Amino acid sequence: MATPVTFEVVKKSTTSRARAGVIHTPHGDIETPAFVVVGTKGTVKSVKPEDMEQYIGAQVALANTYHLYLQPGHEIVKEAGGLHQFSNWHMPTMTDSGGFQVFSLGAAFGKGVTKFAKGDESAEEGINIYSKEMAQSHGKLCVIDEEGVTFTSHHDGSMHRFTAERSIEIQHDIGADIIVAFDECTSPTASKEYQEEAMERTHRWAKRSILAHKQNYDALKRQGLYGVVQGGRYLDLREKSAQVLSAMDFDGFGIGGSFSKEDLGASLEVVNDILPEDKPRHLLGIGEPEDIFRGVHAGCDTFDCVAPTRLARTGTIYAHTHEGIQKLNLLNTKYQRDFGKPDEGCDCYVCTNYTRAYLAHLFRAQEMLGAHLASIHNLYTIVQYTKRLREEILAG
Repeated sequence: MATPVTFEVVKKSTTSRARAGVIHTPHGDIETPAFVVVGTKGTVKSVKPEDMEQYIGAQVALANTYHLYLQPGHEIVKEAGGLHQFSNWHMPTMTDSGGFQVFSLGAAFGKGVTKFAKGDESAEEGINIYSKEMAQSHGKLCVIDEEGVTFTSHHDGSMHRFTAERSIEIQHDIGADIIVAFDECTSPTASKEYQEEAMERTHRWAKRSILAHKQNYDALKRQGLYGVVQGGRYLDLREKSAQVLSAMDFDGFGIGGSFSKEDLGASLEVVNDILPEDKPRHLLGIGEPEDIFRGVHAGCDTFDCVAPTRLARTGTIYAHTHEGIQKLNLLNTKYQRDFGKPDEGCDCYVCTNYTRAYLAHLFRAQEMLGAHLASIHNLYTIVQYTKRLREEILAG
């Protein structure tokens, strides 16, 4: 049976591991390298689906298995005809496995731990709602064992259970084009012994995820499955994980877990030297401009991150400068009378029609339009930045 998600390499760089390619999915092609817009709950915060195509140029969107399972419930998404119908997304889609939420509810919960070690900025949005009463009533908020994970909902404290099979079943119901095997994402502060233990468990869960996927013939015809490479900051573990997963029958690979910023490039190179050339590679939850550049250079094809919209909601926009893409906080007093374009180096809908002074006013007045316009601009900036990297590879 033909697989529903395939990948072709169009051109390789002669000076790095970078490559330009195309991922073929049932809902269209994704030209890579590409930035995947994050729509956690089946919605990109403050942005309409029409904006994603018309003003941002997005090719692919990602929703979160954990969040859609809790609200509105994967059964409701299925009844609506799946994620594309439910969310009015007319583009290829992905769901993650819920593995990162296991991490943020468990090892990292309440500790401010992120995917990056050594005090680097977070690259993913964890669950940051903490109820002391809930924690005390259930003990740990998340308990990981060989079979799966027991956790409490951050909405109401109710108990839930994810296994590899359950995660795949939920993703089948949600109906994205690309789904991800259930994995354990560890804290960057975990010991090497624990990183190895979690990695081995991820490999066992990967086998179970494949089996669960293959048992649903209907899903097998319309959804591709990615495995997730783990191993923390340890190159030998990353190497082993890539070797083990490469031998399994996946349609593509996610590179997950925790890094230090310094180790990111080396970790990706080790992994991408092993992963099959004819399968796409997705760097999970990392998407600042400099990280995307390093990821593309090391041979990654797609990236997702909540940073563009999260920054936008707090009044921070990306701006092109002679030093590259910088962050600009519009709440600074100097922007109240700045009638220039929000970003002089940008030709997006927002920068063509609005000024820094107007955006600064919206944020100071706490008007919803501020987050909407800033989100469109930030997403456009990152999506186009990644597209330009593709153009550079094609141009040699």
